[in-house]
Amino acid sequence: MRSLLYLHGFRSSNASRKAKALEAALREIHADWEFLRPNLPFDPAAAIAEAERLAKRCVREELTIIGSSLGGYYAALLADLIGCRAVLLNPALHPDESLVNHLGMQTNLYTGEEFEFTSQHLAFLRDNALRPPVDAANMLVVVELGDELLDHNRTQAELKGARVIAIEGGSHDLVSFPAQIPAVLAFSGLPKTP
Repeated sequence: MRSLLYLHGFRSSNASRKAKALEAALREIHADWEFLRPNLPFDPAAAIAEAERLAKRCVREELTIIGSSLGGYYAALLADLIGCRAVLLNPALHPDESLVNHLGMQTNLYTGEEFEFTSQHLAFLRDNALRPPVDAANMLVVVELGDELLDHNRTQAELKGARVIAIEGGSHDLVSFPAQIPAVLAFSGLPKTP
C-alpha cells in the first residue's frame, strides 16, 4: 500500500490548509493510500524522531514524505537517510538560518499552543543540517519564486538532480498548492488514467 507522510512547518499543524487539501484530493480520487499527518512536536529532535518512527512503519519503496517549509527540511533529511521519495514544498533547507529571528515564545497558528523556540533548538538544526551531496534523484521540489522568506535559487542549487516545479509569484504559504496536487500525487506513484 502506498503511504504519504505529510510533515507540516514551523508554527503549523496537521490541520494546515495544505494537509487538508491533500487529504481531500486523495478522498476525491478514492485512492487506497495510507495518509499520515502527525501533529509534530515543536522540538526539532522530537519532530524528526516522530517522523522517522512513522516512516519506518511504511514500505520504503511505497513511501513519499511530503514536507512544507521546516517540514520540507525534515522530509529531505529523512528521505536522504531512508532512500524514499520526497516532495518538498517551499522547503526551509537551512532552518538554523531562517529561524534565527524566531527565538523565544511562539504561538502555533492552528492550535494556539504556545511554545518556546530556544537556541538549543537552533543548534540542533545547525548540527543536523543536510550534508551535500544530497541524493535528490527521488525528490520533487515545488517552490513559489515570490516566497518572501527563502532563497529558492540556493534550494535548487543544493538539490541538483531533483525535479523542480517553480511557479512565478506566490508566497511562502505556497498559494498555488491545490493546482500542484496532481503533480505531487503522480510523483508519489498515482497511476495515470487513460
